[in-house]
Amino acid sequence: MSDRKYLAIPDPEVAAALDKIPISEVVPDNADQVPHDMDMASARAGFDSSVVAAARRTAEPFLPPESEYRIQDYQIPVEGGEVTVRCVIPTPAGQENKTFPLLFWTHGGAWVFGGLDLDDLTLRTICVELQIAVANVDYRLAPEYPFPTGINDAYAGMKWVANNASLLSADLSKGFLVGGTSAGGNLATIMAHRAEHDPFFEGRRVTGQLLQIPVTCHPDGYPEKYKDELLSFETLGDPRLLSGRAMIEAYKKYGAPATDPECSPLLYPSHKGLPSAFLQVCGADPLRDEALLYERLLKEDGVKTKLEVYPGVGHGFHILAEESKSAKKFVQDFKDGLKWLLQGDT
Repeated sequence: MSDRKYLAIPDPEVAAALDKIPISEVVPDNADQVPHDMDMASARAGFDSSVVAAARRTAEPFLPPESEYRIQDYQIPVEGGEVTVRCVIPTPAGQENKTFPLLFWTHGGAWVFGGLDLDDLTLRTICVELQIAVANVDYRLAPEYPFPTGINDAYAGMKWVANNASLLSADLSKGFLVGGTSAGGNLATIMAHRAEHDPFFEGRRVTGQLLQIPVTCHPDGYPEKYKDELLSFETLGDPRLLSGRAMIEAYKKYGAPATDPECSPLLYPSHKGLPSAFLQVCGADPLRDEALLYERLLKEDGVKTKLEVYPGVGHGFHILAEESKSAKKFVQDFKDGLKWLLQGDT
């Protein structure tokens, strides 16, 4: 294994931006900042007022005019209830019958935080800039709805979208992508695996995965043969962003078996046949090494991949250090990664 210590050397510009933020104002998906006896409603309110609010402030200046897209929320049935799928559809002038590729999105938040609002404004911008229909699923959260409820909700949403593509002016033959950030990236990887082997998707297979700072393996499930390169979980972390301790607390709330591939997709026995994957990985993120290993295993199984690594920055840094060069590159790479996935083998 090559030495990765250089990847964790702090980016001075990002470090300076984070140092300006009082730690008391930052309540990420992080047990370091959420007392164990705090009720989930209060913890989620703190997450919404800090992380979600910051994400929306960062995205708002780039919003396209409302005339260039439309939004429709649909309530879809899932086991034991229903969830919302928010659809954002381009409305180019004079092209009322045009159809678009589709991105199915799952938000981050350690499976216990977040919702439709977290990425809503960013997805509106992506919808118009890339002329792509977007479906954003509001899967139910742990601990009230533990594993595998979130993934089952998301998968039901993806099936509903595939069956109702015309409502989104979508043509899946033009591209059918799954994507997500952090825990949402974890769900996206699992949906890609499920869909690849599900006859339901015959003739409308997923064509690409966008995995942004993804969770790919519970530390208790790290394979013995890779443990010497899976070091970042124990050695990296920033309480203002994400620490290993925070992830352990999140896993406890999620309630997933560590070695179940639907919790730890790195542990799937094979990744053969999966669609192309674009991954974004932060160099000072506790999740760094497992994401890098996951990308390598995809390649070894013949999956076409594209990888971007951001040295010296932690998990989700682009939300709190949005003016930094690294954050701007992160956002542009996100758009370019989607374009790469839509290009397929052309």
